[in-house]
Amino acid sequence: MRRETKVRQRVRIHKCMRFLRNRTIAAGIAERLLGPMRRLCKACGIFSRGGGANAGDRPSLWGWIFSCRWTAVVLLALGFAASFAIPRFNLVNPYYQLILMYVCINIILAISLNLVNGYMGEFSVGHAGFMAVGAYVSAILTVKVLPAGLGQVMFPLAVAAGGAVAALVGLVVAIPSFKTRGDYLAIVTLAFNMIVKSLFENIDAVGGPRGLLGISKLTTLPWVFVWTILSVWIIRNFVYSRFGRGVLSIREDEIASDMMSVNTRHVKMLAFVVSSFFAGVAGALYAHLMQFINPRMFDILKSTDILVMVYLGGIGSIAGSILGASIYTVLLEALRPLGIWRMVFMPLVLVLVMIFRPRGIMGFREFRLFMRREDYEDRPLPAPPIASQDGGEAPT
Repeated sequence: MRRETKVRQRVRIHKCMRFLRNRTIAAGIAERLLGPMRRLCKACGIFSRGGGANAGDRPSLWGWIFSCRWTAVVLLALGFAASFAIPRFNLVNPYYQLILMYVCINIILAISLNLVNGYMGEFSVGHAGFMAVGAYVSAILTVKVLPAGLGQVMFPLAVAAGGAVAALVGLVVAIPSFKTRGDYLAIVTLAFNMIVKSLFENIDAVGGPRGLLGISKLTTLPWVFVWTILSVWIIRNFVYSRFGRGVLSIREDEIASDMMSVNTRHVKMLAFVVSSFFAGVAGALYAHLMQFINPRMFDILKSTDILVMVYLGGIGSIAGSILGASIYTVLLEALRPLGIWRMVFMPLVLVLVMIFRPRGIMGFREFRLFMRREDYEDRPLPAPPIASQDGGEAPT
């Protein structure tokens, strides 16, 4: 009996050592993949954790460039000019232009979901349902309501209408969802996604399960660029607003924020409505890019793709959402020759990232370009008051 016990102990020790060795190997692989990017960003001073710089640190050239107030203006001007020049002069292959538009649409989806799952700390799994609402509403407007000759002129109105209806539906979902606390939002949004999919499958006026045909290709690279910049700018300003600070306080401690006079339910509903609006905008752009939509395109698998982008890039970070959406979209297309095996490789990458970087690539960190200047600059301490001759403080 003692000999059998010793053998079992040796077997257990051997298994533990093998597990630790495999984990070390996987950690080395992850460090080789993500380490250079992280070290480059740290050396350039591109991102920060939100605190001020250390006293005596001299900002690097790249850090100064990315913190300059004119950097965003220059990048926007170059991007806007490139969005017109690329399709006009055919500077890039049309296939790559299509991938670029997919990346921009996924950036809108990832940033809008990150507002709820990352900044607010809730868990929504039905983002594709709001995307479907925006896609169908905008497609119905351009196909059956608006004049055919005014497609490009009325297209922004159709996109905004799709986002507005998605925001209204998001408000209807948020009213019962945020009466409770915990993980009930995940259950409600999952049910909502299934309800929306089943609803569109049983409405013959919008094509039913066959889908809606006859949609014009109104989504162009300039329009996608404009809506992407608008979504990033609005959500960034929302995060740094008074309501955004309330959202962050809910993530840290909802009970404490409620005691500090934050109307937690109102703030939650507002953040959820903003997130739903931009999901509807992304759906409208997607519908007029694909020129065909059906309910199966907005099932739970689509919601899972958006979740992967958010958690791959990093929660609580606008830059993380941009990186996650870009990396995920490009990798899916690059691995297309693998066929069905690419759907095995991508979840494996996500599992490795979640094990060794649970917060994602940029979790709770941000590019200085998206931060307020006072959040990363050292502000001088106020001068001490000068004492007057009578013992009091001299007026300043």
